[in-house]
Amino acid sequence: MLADLGAEVIKVESLEGDQVRARPPKRDGFSAYFGNLNAGKQSIACNLKSPEIIALIKDLIATCDILVENFRPGVMARFGLDFAALREANPRLIYCSISGYGQTGPKALSPAYAPVIHAASGFDMVNLRYQDGADRPATSGVFIADVLGGTHAFGAIQAALYQREKTGAGQHIDLSMLEAMVGMLVFETQEAQFPGDARRPLYTPLKTNDGFIMVAPTSPRNFEQLTDAVGHPEWRDDPRFLTNADRNANWATLLALTETWTRERSAEEAEAILSRHGVPCGRYREIDELLDDPQLASRGAFAEISDGAGSFKVPNPPFRMSGSRVEARNHVARLGEEGADILTKLGVDESAVAALRARGDLL
Repeated sequence: MLADLGAEVIKVESLEGDQVRARPPKRDGFSAYFGNLNAGKQSIACNLKSPEIIALIKDLIATCDILVENFRPGVMARFGLDFAALREANPRLIYCSISGYGQTGPKALSPAYAPVIHAASGFDMVNLRYQDGADRPATSGVFIADVLGGTHAFGAIQAALYQREKTGAGQHIDLSMLEAMVGMLVFETQEAQFPGDARRPLYTPLKTNDGFIMVAPTSPRNFEQLTDAVGHPEWRDDPRFLTNADRNANWATLLALTETWTRERSAEEAEAILSRHGVPCGRYREIDELLDDPQLASRGAFAEISDGAGSFKVPNPPFRMSGSRVEARNHVARLGEEGADILTKLGVDESAVAALRARGDLL
């Protein structure tokens, strides 16, 4: 996201490279998954066990505004690259650590990936409670905690940059993916403290004759629009649906009656009719449908970038700015592609770069 806003981002990789480079979908050895996550970044691949490399990385960090790392707490200190070791050389440095549980606390050193955090945060059990008939938490496939943690880091970095403009001083950002997930469970956090009310209305997929549609008539006006759309204005006088509280108490019944109408139509037809009447709704779509979606196309939601295997689409940030270019940059670095150039800009001469390569410390 920082690169999408035009920041010069240098990815420091091991000599073996980020493991995501090997993940599918791959074409001719190039991972589109990696390209999606790393568009616009430069790459330097080096041996972080080499004292000379560590010294050069410190010199590099001294020229940077921001450092982002997501090792387990303590790993950067073992490299000699923790915030305390770097802030003297670069007091304006904004140092962002992203970890599963944060830098402190009894679980700080526990290993954690997104699916683990989904389970530990209560998110998966909340979802299970909302799935009538399910007997175990859902399988993880979309790594919400990773994306949510990165997005919170993006916001925190902006705030730290703004504070630095006022004070001249950088700072350490300690971001916990667990806390990011807990913060997303707004209603559930309060319900856990004050239980006892009726179950909240759940938004259930409604069947159509060729798929599913989501219908969300949450406001009194939406309910009236729904009754018009499905041809049942008499529902407005039904004692079960007279007030918002009545509708919430009989929400499942309202959706079941609506499903009687949607089952007789295709998802596309139901969506068109409901939308025409102003009812919030959306048919369930496969992800490949979105690649050519007119709404997303009109917004420029995707950028087309290229790597060594050809071009592919990646999402742009979900916001537009009137005075800034906001889009994925068309560059996917090969492993260590800019390493020599980065060191040369630091003042390392060509013979020294060649020596690092000869010793196997630099790709």
